[in-house]
Amino acid sequence: MNNFEIEAINVARKWNDEGFNRRDKIICVKYLHFPHIRLWDNKFSVFTEEEFIKGFDIQTEKLMNEGWDHTVTLDIKPIQSNKNKVHLLLTQSRRDKNDKEYHRFETLWIITKIEGKWGIQFRSSFLNASSQVSDQLL
Repeated sequence: MNNFEIEAINVARKWNDEGFNRRDKIICVKYLHFPHIRLWDNKFSVFTEEEFIKGFDIQTEKLMNEGWDHTVTLDIKPIQSNKNKVHLLLTQSRRDKNDKEYHRFETLWIITKIEGKWGIQFRSSFLNASSQVSDQLL
């Protein structure tokens, strides 16, 4: 594995562990690039930083309502890459407060390096749950 793939994996892990799981919108934004694009249910959603932050608390409430406590990255591997873009395939596991998995899914993330900073630019998941916070479509 080369250095840029390692850097992209580190961004993905930090976003999940330090941002998403701690419900820290500042950390999440730090590891994203905007516009941020999400493909979900065969629909594209495009988020500005402001829209992402606006939907964050709504997402948190929906996650809590489904019994979510944290998400574990079970596997993460680069499947295509160059020095400015890495495609990562992740296997994620949503867990409740007893660490019991209630949803496992694969997701493709595209991590891009823009102006020297790595950030998550695109996410496509086979997930139908609370993580979708906007119906704004491309």
